[in-house]
Amino acid sequence: MKKFKVLLLALALVSLLVAPGLVKAEEVLMMATTTSTDNTGLLDYLAPKFKADTGIELRWTAVGTGKALKMGENCDVDVLMVHAPAAEQKYVDSGALKDRREVMYNDFVIIGPDSDPAGVKGLPVAQAMKAIAEKKAPFISRGDNSGTHKKELSLWKAAGMAVPEKEEWYVQTGQGMIKSITIAEERDGYVMTDRGTYIKYSANKNGNPELKVLVEGDKNLFNQYSVLAVNSEKCPKARYDLATKYSEWIASPETQKVIGDFKLLGKKLFTPNAK
Repeated sequence: MKKFKVLLLALALVSLLVAPGLVKAEEVLMMATTTSTDNTGLLDYLAPKFKADTGIELRWTAVGTGKALKMGENCDVDVLMVHAPAAEQKYVDSGALKDRREVMYNDFVIIGPDSDPAGVKGLPVAQAMKAIAEKKAPFISRGDNSGTHKKELSLWKAAGMAVPEKEEWYVQTGQGMIKSITIAEERDGYVMTDRGTYIKYSANKNGNPELKVLVEGDKNLFNQYSVLAVNSEKCPKARYDLATKYSEWIASPETQKVIGDFKLLGKKLFTPNAK
């Protein structure tokens, strides 16, 4: 009889614990982000700190910025971290996204083989693009509407050229950054990447990558990352409250320092610049 009473008491306690409303569900923030924040390991580095500071679990899908923006517009996520300012502004203007906040930056670089068949090393980016086209050297484009792809398209335009999408030497992968770099390796070609992903690629090669940075430092290669909340007026189920907490957290002085301290091969992958 005593054992029976103990069993009844245990069952009663379990029923109280699982009763609706008595157990607070874990808060989860869904984010769409560009591949570079994922490939570099930055989000794996930040997510546990965000959970420790706020109790909110961050889950993310890493895609090209174009797809990430669409995911926000389609109410598939709560918040975005992306890097295509002009495209971002269009979604803000449409009302799909709001509260755009700049949080960090790095830069784009053009990388290629040591042999540098197009002779682009040290050239301004516009001259480098023209030289690659003139030599018909293999150029690997992501071709996926990502932030990196959008920047690349703008560079052809800035060089006074049409995008050479019908040329045999111009290869569109439709893949992410690391995969596109691998294809450039295989073809002894050129490819544009953000510096953070290049550093990660170099680390994967023990600091001795096949492809080297050949074009860098041009003002047109600046690469700004921003956080945007999905507008809950357009997407009623979007967790705007959690998105706001994330935006405030990542822009805080403490987290900005954490971002600045994130390094591989002793090199900073992103520079914090939240205002």
